[in-house]
Parts: sequence; structure tokens; C-alpha cells
Amino acid sequence: MQFIRLYVRVLGLLAPDRFVAIGLGFAALALAGLSFLEPVLFGRVVDLLARSDRLPAEALWAEAFALLALWGAVGASSIGAGVAVALLSDRMAHRNRLVVMGRYFEHVLSLPLSFHGDTQSGRLMKVMLMGSDTLFGVWLAFFRDHLVTFIGALVLLPLTMFLNWRLGLLLVALVVLFAIVSAYVIRKTQAAQGEVEQLHTRLAGNAQDALSNVIVVQSFSRLQSEARLFREIVGQVLDRQFPVLNWWAVVAVLTRAAATLTVISIFLLGTVLHLRGQASVGEIVAFMGFATLLIARLEGAVAFVSHMLFQAPALQQFFEVMDARSSVPEKPDAVALGRAAGAVRFEEVAFAYPGGPRILDGVAIEAPAGRTIALVGQTGAGKSTAMALLQRLWDPVGGRITLDGQDLRDLTLDSLRRNIGVVFQESLLFNRSIRDNLLVGRPDATAEDIERACRMAEALEFIQRKPQGFETMVGERGSALSGGQRQRLAIARALLKDPPVLILDEATSALDAATEARVQKALKALMAGRTTFVIAHRLSTVRDADEILVFEHGRVAERGSFEELLRQDGLFAELVRTQLTGAQTAEGEAAPA
Repeated sequence: MQFIRLYVRVLGLLAPDRFVAIGLGFAALALAGLSFLEPVLFGRVVDLLARSDRLPAEALWAEAFALLALWGAVGASSIGAGVAVALLSDRMAHRNRLVVMGRYFEHVLSLPLSFHGDTQSGRLMKVMLMGSDTLFGVWLAFFRDHLVTFIGALVLLPLTMFLNWRLGLLLVALVVLFAIVSAYVIRKTQAAQGEVEQLHTRLAGNAQDALSNVIVVQSFSRLQSEARLFREIVGQVLDRQFPVLNWWAVVAVLTRAAATLTVISIFLLGTVLHLRGQASVGEIVAFMGFATLLIARLEGAVAFVSHMLFQAPALQQFFEVMDARSSVPEKPDAVALGRAAGAVRFEEVAFAYPGGPRILDGVAIEAPAGRTIALVGQTGAGKSTAMALLQRLWDPVGGRITLDGQDLRDLTLDSLRRNIGVVFQESLLFNRSIRDNLLVGRPDATAEDIERACRMAEALEFIQRKPQGFETMVGERGSALSGGQRQRLAIARALLKDPPVLILDEATSALDAATEARVQKALKALMAGRTTFVIAHRLSTVRDADEILVFEHGRVAERGSFEELLRQDGLFAELVRTQLTGAQTAEGEAAPA
């Protein structure tokens, strides 16, 4: 059954702590045995009292003292074992919850951008938190409370047959009936609970989406619409959750009813057997103790099983993310590249997303170390895709890309990306201090290194004007800084990283002319001595490139210097004329009448 396989995997996550788990299993066995002994001893005391008038006083007191001493030892041992189980299970559950969260976090960060593009960050956070909390709850409840129940039902319950097989059969029948009812309810409610969890995930994703775009929500008066959408999903959650709750309420009622009926049945059957001489009063009392103990355990087990059912979809989603595999797997014998010289080659590279048409086809690029290559063309021509392949966010479906003559697929991902720096159109900053954002480029950079990089990036002046200087918090996605300040910080970060290969992805297109002039000055400092690829729509920014590649429909349609391409009077020249015409038209419209 899928439900059982899921929870076998949950327990399998404790493999690093298997010796602790095994020890807890033995402790649970001891607890179950001690729990089994207590009703037996109580029954023996009752039998002793029943025949006390037939025993000499000395023998009666001696036997009573022995039974009470044994009972006290059993009680003390049970308390000690219970404390040990609670302490060890708590520590094991807390420790492994944090370990699993760390493993999940590291795994998700390593997944390719294609995965993150299809999956909301709110959903990933919800899956991590709910999944780890559920794992913690299952481990803790199982080892601290319910392992004793399962051992008692599977191992010790059959031992009651040796005390009195007739009364023992009654207890076994109770457990079998409980198992059948629980299995039936699980089968009836498992699919419905999966739908509920999917809706919970959708709820978290929509909420995160609205919160991360709150400016759009407010600007477009979407407050009521977003709140209504949230309420609609909440309504769907309740519509699907209530039937599941109804089923488990029925199970709880049946468990309580079975408890009462079992105690009454044992009393009635025990009375009949006692009158026939087939059961002593002590055995009847002992079995009533067994029934009371077992029923209390089974009620807890019902709650545990229902909780597991409710949380199973969250665990399935957690494992689905953990099972996601990278589209750019690293070879077992991948080579760790040192600092590269920076020579890049695209050799007849082709690329297509899974199941889609080719986006790149036969792309050939030769970029010797230290040269600047500009990539221009209409949106969707393949420029950014080519640079994504250089960072190995995807692998080509044909041809190969080399860095210093080595196929990127033969290199470790960490060493490859350590040699490549990227300045994006939108400066991506953490909600941390300016210093922490800069240290992303090089964690071991000194204060002098940071100041030098900021000075080269034209960023030191505005940082020093901040009241807290380098300790200033930049806000979520750098919201506390202007666009130009964010971009200069991104350039300083890349300078600190000091990569031999640099990608400038529309690094100045979102800036005004005055800010762009300062950023261009910083970019020139960054580009010095590096193999640089510049993706640009403003063709004026690529005039100084050593070579310009004009992309069209996934191919390099033209290549050459700025002047060479203009003389060819082809696609590039047409793009230049179009931009000049657009700029002149905009100036004419802006001029006063």
C-alpha cells in the first residue's frame, strides 16, 4: 500500500541515527513487556486475596510482599524506560528535523532555473516547513508513544493466549476489528485528503504571489479580487476537508464503543468461565486491565493514524521535491577547474527545451581570452539562451561548449560557475546589509578589497553617505536603494568575485541616461582583462565590442565589428536605423510645440 511505503520511507530518513532508533525499539519492547506484566501482577494479587482464608498468615504475607515488591520494581523500571524513550526520541526527532530541512534547502538551491520557473517560491517554502514539521511529529509520536502500541499488539497480545486462550481471543478480535476499520477509512479518505493538501499548497502559492506583487495589487485595485480568490480556495478546502473529518469522527466513536463493549464482554465471558472453573477471578481482573490498557493505546493509535493520513500529502509533496533531479547532472568524474584563462567556444551548439522546437541551431562562437563579444538581436532570438548554456543552466542538445578547451559537461558545476560572473538587468540583492551582499562575490574579501571594488564600481561615495555605511540594510530585492545604486552594487559584487568570464545581461537598459553613464564607467573597469559577453538592445552600448554577433531565429546571422556590420547594410544596420528613427521620433514628441 502506498500509505505504508510512504511511512517506511519516513522512518528510513533516520538511517544516520539507526542505532538510536534500534535502541528505542528495544526500549519500547521493554516498556510493552512491563505494561503486560502489571495487569498480570494485579490479577495474581486478586487471586492471592481470594484464597487468603486458606493460607497461613506467614505464607500469605510472604507471598503478598514478594508480589508487591515485584510490582514496585516493574513500575519503577517502566518509569525509567519511559523517561529514556521520551528523552532519546525528542532529541532524535529535533536533530533530524533540522538535518532534513538543511538537506531540502540545499537540494532546492541546486535545482536548475527551469524547476524554479515552474514552481512558486511560496509553495517551496510551505512544502519545506510543513514537510519537516510533519516528519518531526511522526518520528516523535511513533517512537515516544505508538511503537509500544504496535509491539504490544503484534508481539505481546498473543501472549495473553497462554494466560487464558478464550479471553485472549476476545482481545485479538478487538485489534483485528480495529485494523480492518482503520484500513477501510484510510482507503476511503486518502484521495480526498490529497486534494485538500493540493488546495493548501495552492493557497500558499497564491498568497505569496499576491504579497510579492503587493504594489501591483494596490495600483490596479486588486485587493478585493485577491481576497475573494483567497476565500474561494478556503471554501474549497473546507468542502473537501469536512467529509474526511466525518469519517475519522466515526472511527473515534466506534473505538470508544468497542472499548465499552470489550470490557463488558470480558466481564460476562469471564463470569461464565469462572462459574465453569475455566478462569480465576484474578485472570478476569488481569484481562480487564489488558483491555483498559489496550483500548487507551488504540485510541491514541487511531489519532496517530488519522494524523498521518492528514499529513501524508504534505510528505508526498516533500518527497516529490527531494526526488526532483537536475537537468544538468554532474558527472561522477567531473574535473574541478582552477582559475580559467577565459577562452570560450561554442561548437555548432543546438538547444531545445524538452518536447519543444529548437531555440538555438548551429551556433558557433569563438571568444579568445580577454575579448568582448556582443550579442544583439530581436527579443526571443536566442541571446539569453546561449548565455544560459554557458553557465550550464541547461545542456545543449547538439554540439558542445568549451572553456579553455574543456567541455563544460566534464567540469564540476561549482568550479565552472566560480569562473563566470553575471551582472543582470535587474540587480538581484538579498535583504541583508550592503556588506553581506558584496561578500556574496567573495566571502573572504577584506575591508580593503570591498572598498576598492566599490570605488571602481562608482559605488563607494553613495555607500559612505548612508548613516550605517556598509551595514545599511538594502531591503527586499534592494528596495531601499535606487536602480543605479543597486546596479553599481552588483558590479562591485562581480569585481570582488573577479571572474575570468563575464556576462552583462542588459546591465544598463533599465537606467536613465545620467545613471547609465556612471554605470558604464564602472562596467569598463569590470570588463578590463576579462572575456566578456554583452547582451544588449541599445546598440550604441556595443560600439566598442571586439565582435558583434547578430542573432536571428536561433542562429548567428551576422558577425563583425560595429563598422563592418554597418557597411554590410544587413540585419544589424536595419536594427541601428530602427533605433535611431525611434529615438528621433521620441525626441520630436517630447519637444514643446
